[in-house]
Amino acid sequence: MITAIPHTLETQGWWIASRASGLVALVLVTISVFLGLTMAGKPVRRPGFTRALRAIHEQTALAALVAIGVHGIALLADPWLKPGLAGVTVPFALGLHTFWTGLGVIAAYLAMLLGLSFYFRRRIGARLWRKAHRATVAVYVLGLFHALGAGTDTGSPIFLLWTVFTAVPIAILFVYRLGVKHRVRGRDLAVPRPRRSHPVFAEGTDAWRD
Repeated sequence: MITAIPHTLETQGWWIASRASGLVALVLVTISVFLGLTMAGKPVRRPGFTRALRAIHEQTALAALVAIGVHGIALLADPWLKPGLAGVTVPFALGLHTFWTGLGVIAAYLAMLLGLSFYFRRRIGARLWRKAHRATVAVYVLGLFHALGAGTDTGSPIFLLWTVFTAVPIAILFVYRLGVKHRVRGRDLAVPRPRRSHPVFAEGTDAWRD
C-alpha cells in the first residue's frame, strides 16, 4: 500500500491538486461574496464590525485568486488531461466539458480583474469601482456552474448540501441588496430638488417682482 502512494501521486497528483485547489477557490469566493453582500446590505451598523468584515472580505478574495492560479497551473501540468496553455487560458478552448470549463476561465479572469481593481480604485474612481465591484456576484455564479458542470465532486452529497446552504443565503442577500438600492433610488427621486436661481436674475432682487 505504501509503495502505491508514490505511483498514485505520480499519475494523479496534479489532478488531485487541481481538484483540491478548485474547491478551495470556490469556498473562498463564496465567503468573499457573502461578506460583500452582507456589508452592502448594511444589516448591522457597527463600524468595528464592518471593518472586520471588510478585512476578511478582502483577504478571502486575494486568497481565492491564489487558489485559482494553483488550480490553473495544476490543470496545465496534468499528464492525463494535457489541456495546453490555450485550454486553461482561452474560454471554451478545452475539449473536455467545453462549455463548463469555458465558464470557469471567464470566472477566473473576472475574479482577477475585480480582485486586483481594489488597488487601483483611486485611479478609476470610487464610484466606478463600486459599480464594477457588484459583478463579483457573477464570479460566484460562474464558478458555481463551472464546478457543477465540470467538477468531479459535484455528485457528492456533501458538496450538494454545501451548495444549497450557501447559494440560498447569497441569493437572499442579493435580492435584499437590489431592494435596498431600489428604495434608495425611489426616495431620491421623490425628494423635490430646490429651485435654482436664474443666472441673470438673482433671487431676491426687484427683477423677480411684477
